Amino acid sequence: MAFIQLENVSVSFPVYSASNRSLKNRLIQSATGGQIRADTVSQRISVVEALQDINLKLENGDRLGLVGHNGAGKTTLLRVLGGIYEPNCGQVNVEGATVPLFDIALGMDQESTGYENIVLRGLFLGLTRRQIKERIDDIAEFTELGDFLNLPIRTYSAGMQMRLAFAVSTSVVPDILLLDEGIGAGDASFLDKARARLHRFTEQVSIIVLSSHANDLVRNMCNKAILMEHGRIVECGPTEEVLQVYEAQRENAKDRSKQAP
Repeated sequence: MAFIQLENVSVSFPVYSASNRSLKNRLIQSATGGQIRADTVSQRISVVEALQDINLKLENGDRLGLVGHNGAGKTTLLRVLGGIYEPNCGQVNVEGATVPLFDIALGMDQESTGYENIVLRGLFLGLTRRQIKERIDDIAEFTELGDFLNLPIRTYSAGMQMRLAFAVSTSVVPDILLLDEGIGAGDASFLDKARARLHRFTEQVSIIVLSSHANDLVRNMCNKAILMEHGRIVECGPTEEVLQVYEAQRENAKDRSKQAP
C-alpha cells in the first residue's frame, strides 16, 4: 500500500563565494524563496534553507495540492519525495513505486536515439528491460515521432523531446504520482491527446502530489492542500480551507502593492 511520511525534513543549499552582507542577499531574503543565512563555519558561504521542518503524512486515496508563491519550496518538496534531493536532516519514508512528472527528461541522453532513450528513461523509472520491451511499440506510437525515433534526440525540437519523455513517463501506472502543472507535451495539436492519457493515468494512482498555481485545478483534483512560504508549511488541511487562506493573502498583497508609492 502506498504511503508517504516526512518528519522534520529540512533541505539547504550552500552558495559559495557569496557576500552575506550584500544588499542583493538582503533583498532576496526579504522577498520570495527560501531563507538565506550565513554559514557558522565560514562567513564566505551563504546557505539557502529551501525546506524547514516539514512534517507530512499521506495515505492511499490522498490527493495533495501544494500552493504558494514562486520559490516557496514546492518544487524542492516534490524532488525530496521523488528521491532527487536528500534532506539535510529529518526522515523521509516513501512506500510504493513513484513516478515524477516534473523534470521528465531526467535520465535521457542527448546523443542517444529516441528508441535508446525510451530504454534509458524506462530504466530510470524502475522498469525492467522486459517491461520496456513490452511497452516500446505503444510508446513509439503515442509519440507520433515516426522515423525520428532512430535519430539522436539532440536533433529534436523541445516539443518533440517533451513528447518522448511524456510518453515513457506515462507508460507505467505508479503508486505515487508527483505532478507539476507546468508539464508540457509539445505542440497544441498533441495536447488534447496528452491530457486524455494523463487523466486516465491519474485515476489509477494511489497518491498524487500536485504543485500548482492554478487554484481551480487544485480544487478539482485534490482533497488536501498545504500552503508554503519560505520553505515552511504555514497552512495544512482540506483543500478549500487552505485555498481561502492563500487567496486572501494574494488579495492583501495586491492591495498593498496598489497603495505603495
